Parts: sequence; C-alpha cells; structure tokens
Amino acid sequence: MALKKHKPTTPSMRHTVLLTHSVLSKRRKPHKKLVKKVKYSAGRNKGRISMRHKGGRVKRLYRQLDFKRDKRDVVAVVEAVEYDPNRSSNIALLKYKDGERRYITHPAGLKVGMEVVAGGDVPVKVGNATKLANIPSGLKVHNVELKKGAGAKLCRSAGNSAQVMGGDKGYVQLKMPSGEIRLVSGECYATIGEVGNFDFSNKKLGKAGRNRYKGIRPTVRGQAMGAHEHPHGGGEAKDRVGGQRKSVYGHRTDVKTRRNKRTNKYIISRRRSKTRKEVKKLNH
Repeated sequence: MALKKHKPTTPSMRHTVLLTHSVLSKRRKPHKKLVKKVKYSAGRNKGRISMRHKGGRVKRLYRQLDFKRDKRDVVAVVEAVEYDPNRSSNIALLKYKDGERRYITHPAGLKVGMEVVAGGDVPVKVGNATKLANIPSGLKVHNVELKKGAGAKLCRSAGNSAQVMGGDKGYVQLKMPSGEIRLVSGECYATIGEVGNFDFSNKKLGKAGRNRYKGIRPTVRGQAMGAHEHPHGGGEAKDRVGGQRKSVYGHRTDVKTRRNKRTNKYIISRRRSKTRKEVKKLNH
C-alpha cells in the first residue's frame, strides 16, 4: 500500500502521511459470521482510572482470523482484501470450495481471485501454509507456530517475516525480524511469504486526535511531574533521575522481562542488544 501526503491546508495536514488503501477491495462491511463484539475495559471503571493512558476509542468489531490454517488440502479463493482496525496488517477473506469463509492475515502479493491451500504437500507459493520442514531454505515465512496445532504466534504484524535457515533433527532454524536465530519444530505450520502493508510504520498521524480515535490518551513524562506524583518528579535539573528508572508505582523499568529459561535451549543466537545511547533515547 502506498503512502499519500496531503496538501497543507491546515497545520496538522502539513505533516500528515496516511495510507492510500489502494490494495483493499471495495466491500461494504466485514463478513457478518466472522465478527464479534469484544468488551473494551480500558480507561475508567466507576470513575477511577483502571488503565493509564487508555480509553475513549472509536467502536470496533473484532474479526476472527484463522491462525491455525487447519482446513487442510482444500483449495480456497481470495474473495476480498479488507481493512482490520484491530491489527497493523490487512486481512484476506478466503472462500473454500465447500462454501466456508475464513479470514487470514494478508500476505504481500496475494490478490483477489488467487488460490491458496494449506496442507502437507502444497506448492511453494505465497499464501500457502505447510510444515516448516517442507519449506526450502532461504524463503520467508510468517504466521509461524511455536507448538504444533496451537496456531500462529510469530511474525503476524505488518511487514514482518522470518527467514528459513535450514534444519536438522526435527527442528528448523528461523532468523527472526529482531535478528535472533531460533529453533522451531519442523512439524509446526507457517505461511509462505511476508505480511503485507509494509508502509504501516511510515504513517504520520499529523494530529493528536488520531491517537484518541485509537484509544490512546495523553502520556506525561515522569520528570515533568511533582515529587509526590512520580519517582522521577521534583527538582529543577533536566536529568534528575538518580539510580534506577522506575514506573509510577516504583517498580524498576530497565530490567529484562524474559524469565522463561526453559526455552533458552531453542535460541541459537540472541537478538542485537540496544546500545546505551539507544536505551537513553527510549527512556527520554
């Protein structure tokens, strides 16, 4: 999808860059049987803030996606490519030969009218899903399972993909978008190709209101608060955060969150760690 710059008719429009949605089909509404209501609990509860910096977004329906691709060896035709307000990628509506319809994440290059299939012995083509053991080395995949039959967990957002690096002893090496090289069982399913909508990260909203539509409320830096409101508050100096950086509740924020030592054996090469300069930029 291409990006579109707008005429600077207002100060906010001067820097606005949005997607053109030229890839999307001219459909009216999502498929009725594949949407459901999801309760939105962010914001305030009985007048009290239950989740900071969230609340007041535009109403939306949840599209139910098929992350398992468990309808095997049945050919499906791409009926439409649609916008999904719940994720960064677009979604494709598949119509199977038996009449059933399902949504999947839209891979780059998959167009309306093309056929896709999931199974053990399928052609190496964009949109087809098969076991990692059946995918040749060097190809890019997305919607990768971590456990057989559990559904896709990796590489699901716009523009993401993992590269198959070969395998041995029942496992396949995958090079993740972060640079990490990880072992995944060859029995796990993955979809061939990259997730579409590459330009999603290049959007410029132009005004604060577009963040409010998404349910993102203003975020104030801890350093700008008073001493009684945040551990970073108080004082006159710009860089007045002494010792460890903390959240508003006093918990340390600069520690690693990974605690799952059980799966360390599957990680061959760690992702590139951020430099001290990059960490400082993120914290500020």
